Amino acid sequence: MNSIVSAVDLKIGYSSSTILANIKNFQIDRGEIISIIGESGIGKTTFLKNIAHLVRPIGGKLAVFGSYSTPQRGSVGYIPQKLGLIKHETVYFNVLEGAVCNESIFRSITGFHEEKVIDNVKESIALMDISHKIDEPIKYLSGGQQRRVAIARTMAQSPKLILADEFLSELDDKTAANVWNVMREYVKANEVTLIIVEHNLERAKLADRCFKLEKNLDSGTSALIEVVQ
Repeated sequence: MNSIVSAVDLKIGYSSSTILANIKNFQIDRGEIISIIGESGIGKTTFLKNIAHLVRPIGGKLAVFGSYSTPQRGSVGYIPQKLGLIKHETVYFNVLEGAVCNESIFRSITGFHEEKVIDNVKESIALMDISHKIDEPIKYLSGGQQRRVAIARTMAQSPKLILADEFLSELDDKTAANVWNVMREYVKANEVTLIIVEHNLERAKLADRCFKLEKNLDSGTSALIEVVQ
């Protein structure tokens, strides 16, 4: 079964009285890159949080990896708008926080990390072109550099599904293009499924498929519509 995310009559929001979107039928297969656009506050981030099992659906069915249960540890990588980095710790430490999903709880707690985990951390940092900042505390980095650390942290996790919420924001055009190319090569080479929320339409259309969350004036909720590219 190649379906990674499948939603049927999915209602998302934060309470039954404030349903943001009703997603009738949505399916993503392994290795696809999907982008979601739409105006602010329409439910894009909430949809990602539902897929990540951070927020429960109001109704309907949502399967991830063919299951309705919480995904296996480390299988879903989430890059939020608010990056969740540990500001007083180094780039290396923060990226390691993603990589430890690939080893036992004992090793991740005690710090006796496997060599392949350490190598994965350094490789992910290098892919984001921040090796020269590896020992730098996060609080001394620019917003764009911090965003690249968050992306490296997710790559080091080696997830099968990556959910990226405006992951190219705070990057200048040249850096954003470079990061996008690296991410695209990474997910294609590793058959990773990537879902991005993106405000830039031109970048959104670089995905394999692009969807728009659009408000239905009659119902007051949003629907997900595929954008013809």
